[in-house]
Amino acid sequence: MTTGSPLSTLKLLLPALIPSWNFFDVIAPAPRVEYALLASPGDTTGTWREFRPRPEHVSLATLLKRLVWNPRWNQTLFVMSCAERLAEDRTPAHSEAELFKRIAADLAVEPQDPARPWLCFRLVFVSRDGEALTEEVMVQPAPRLLKDVDVR
Repeated sequence: MTTGSPLSTLKLLLPALIPSWNFFDVIAPAPRVEYALLASPGDTTGTWREFRPRPEHVSLATLLKRLVWNPRWNQTLFVMSCAERLAEDRTPAHSEAELFKRIAADLAVEPQDPARPWLCFRLVFVSRDGEALTEEVMVQPAPRLLKDVDVR
């Protein structure tokens, strides 16, 4: 085994000793994940709902508890990571499957409408154009039967 020079070792250790504050390559709007339950794959009458919307108000006690234990927020961060990868066309099959899985898992605890067995989601980017908000649908995969989505 060969060892590098002290200078090369220092170059390797320097980023760990003095961290960079450049966390993000690009600052861009995060996609919003919306879902709808449809009567058929071609149905356009579904009501789009935001997946896991952020609460308008969080009590101080809940906030303190979340500092220590918040697995749902960790899952939500994973969902956002999948949405960003899907929007950038990185690991699209995996990201799409994970998004369907997470949405279906949340819906599994609610009573289902047998007339709307198809699950669809889309990624919406919201941007500000002056005073107006503009929504752009970037990704909308083909719907899947809710009962066929593996939630394990």
